Amino acid sequence: MSDENGDLLVAEITEEFAGQRLDKALTALLPTLSRARIQALMAEGALSLDGVTVDSASAKVHAGSVYEILVPPPVAAIPLPQDLPLTVLYEDAHLIVVDKPAGMAAHPAVGTADGTLVNALLFRCGDSLSGIGGVVRPGIVHRLDKDTSGVMVAAKTDAAHRGLSELFAAHDIERAYVAFLRGAPYPARGTVEGRIGRSPHDRQKMAVLKTAGREATTHYKTEMTYGPSDKPVASRVACRLETGRTHQIRVHMASKGTPVLGDQIYGAGPPAAVVREVIAAVGLKRQALHAGLLGFVHPITEEMVRFESPMPPDMAALQAGLEKL
Repeated sequence: MSDENGDLLVAEITEEFAGQRLDKALTALLPTLSRARIQALMAEGALSLDGVTVDSASAKVHAGSVYEILVPPPVAAIPLPQDLPLTVLYEDAHLIVVDKPAGMAAHPAVGTADGTLVNALLFRCGDSLSGIGGVVRPGIVHRLDKDTSGVMVAAKTDAAHRGLSELFAAHDIERAYVAFLRGAPYPARGTVEGRIGRSPHDRQKMAVLKTAGREATTHYKTEMTYGPSDKPVASRVACRLETGRTHQIRVHMASKGTPVLGDQIYGAGPPAAVVREVIAAVGLKRQALHAGLLGFVHPITEEMVRFESPMPPDMAALQAGLEKL
């Protein structure tokens, strides 16, 4: 079955495959997909069993189980270069560090064929950008959500690409964000640890899960509260990540009942009226989340490097408005 979201493939486990690894059984039952492709789709939350997302490739299957896997429409393998505004914080022969604006997607995807950071990097770096020629995210080893601003690094060579990928896989990266939240988290500082994976109720969303998903850790510290001291209507919070799961800060802060202001997906209800008035007055059109710091050991020179980005104008205006409450 096909629609604008892709092809929905169905695989029923027969006695022949009972007890096998899930990814191995699905590879045999779905010959149009490779094992690596199936594993990648599982990691993206595309596989479900009885409506529940499944992401463990090594799980053993049982006869009679019926799995559904949603294969998204293909995206052009080679994005086109585009002359887009790009704020470069650092560049050498191996990598480039940019200050990504809100509204720019990291890489092409369904519904965002161009206007992305990858398109801009292709124009600036040309053929030196790592991974050109079929890789879905050429040179990109991590990402920020389209409407999250801040520091990102991309590789320009295969060696740098491998080295950066290893650093991110080992969580050997310093990442700090500033977020403005509805209300204020309790306690004022702490750590949120909760597995994050695709929501079993809405595949477009991530959620904190009890068993599925991947381990995620966010350290947070409340830097400022706004409104009544006994019941703040908003707060400014610094977040440091140990892991880098999709929508991690947004999901973790929402799980504490203090979602990021302006977040249309995880907002779970409007902020106080006075906060809504500030948001409208300053024209904030996205979640108030900014990646302000990125630090890592340069994969080629082995030097420790750190890059910072100031709060963008829309979030600075939001802070100024909240300070008047």
